[in-house]
Amino acid sequence: MATLGLSMIVKDSARDLGECLASVRGVADEMVVADTGSRDETREIAEAAGAKVIAIDWEDDFAKARNQALGEMTTDWVLVLDADERLDPEAGAVLPAMLSNRQAAGYQVRIRNYVTTMDHRIWDRPARANDSEYEAGRRFPAYVEHENVRLFRRDPEIYFTGRVHETVGWRILERKGQILASKLVIHHMGMARPAEERAKKLVWYRELGRKKVEDMPENAQAHFELGVSELENFGNAREALESIERACRLNAKLGVAWFFAGICHARLGENEKALECYHQAEQAGHSSLLSEELKGDTNYNLGRFEGAAANYRRGVKKNPANASLESKLGLAEARIGRIASGVSRMRRAIEKEPGNGELYDRLIQVEVWLKRPRDAAETAEEKLKLARVGPEDFVKAASIRAKLEEWEEAAKLLERGAGSFPDSERIRRFLHEVETAKMSQELQGKG
Repeated sequence: MATLGLSMIVKDSARDLGECLASVRGVADEMVVADTGSRDETREIAEAAGAKVIAIDWEDDFAKARNQALGEMTTDWVLVLDADERLDPEAGAVLPAMLSNRQAAGYQVRIRNYVTTMDHRIWDRPARANDSEYEAGRRFPAYVEHENVRLFRRDPEIYFTGRVHETVGWRILERKGQILASKLVIHHMGMARPAEERAKKLVWYRELGRKKVEDMPENAQAHFELGVSELENFGNAREALESIERACRLNAKLGVAWFFAGICHARLGENEKALECYHQAEQAGHSSLLSEELKGDTNYNLGRFEGAAANYRRGVKKNPANASLESKLGLAEARIGRIASGVSRMRRAIEKEPGNGELYDRLIQVEVWLKRPRDAAETAEEKLKLARVGPEDFVKAASIRAKLEEWEEAAKLLERGAGSFPDSERIRRFLHEVETAKMSQELQGKG
């Protein structure tokens, strides 16, 4: 029977390591933990769990560190985890068949990254509402799933490459080995950590990404990863575009790079160029639900409402449960004259996802455009019942009432807002204006 070993690199991982190692109990025949300089109880926790612990120097290179850990392995197969990850409890049921498959050199493993909001995504993969059966993951509202080669044969010719976002996948493919899909799941908790902790890690990863590009200047993937990091984590669309376009030049078939080049152009207001890049992405075989949505957004921004509606409609067909897409389709339909259908869609979207404030804003926009201020006022005030609203939401609702010259209702809304956001200068200033107008109206009525 084939044997399986766990390989890890860690540093100051006492918070997580015990649970991680417990998740492979009864599955792993061997555990090797390479410590890169911990100053907490990491080493003691690993040894207490039965792991072999080795000390290695950290040289700003994840691949080098992981390969040192691999060098200590003796099992037939290797599973790689980070300390903030857990192997799914069902792994024991699926692993025997995987390890006995003589055709496989490695497996793509599904990694479920738990996140705190539905706004998260990894590259072009959006968050999903959490339906996890995994007990420790149930407290999170959403997750984003991606795949990575985390299970592979132990072979001196299979090793990690890449200073960051390291992988054995390239080596397996270079050797003409097969990487198969699998049902194996890893649960990742790190993306749900406090924002300050994640921000520090992102800065560190950006620096490693820059060094990776220096190491591998002709590698399209390295340039792409750096560009996406610059775009998604730091909001630098112009700098990101330089890296991503370099990736496109190095590998014109890298569809996901063309797709993110399109996102960069769109964020820079270069909508025609964005559409060109989305087309190139499709030509290279990259198509996703998000690509339909972003093409729709770009066409809408260009005033091509028929084209936007077609994009959104294809997206809704792919995922009828997506409330944001249905709302955008309703907006586009309204703009091309299908008023009843468009407004109906936007209301259905709110019914699907009543906690999504963006859906209310979109409907308010249409109701104001249609010169239906009372409908807009009702929608704006319905939004105020949500848990997550800001000062601007109270100002928006009050401004609609003010346009109707319903000063008393506007004042009440602003007083509620002032109670929730006592430091909001904008609310206080608008409340003063409304009260002045209300007083003037009363005096005119007396006169």
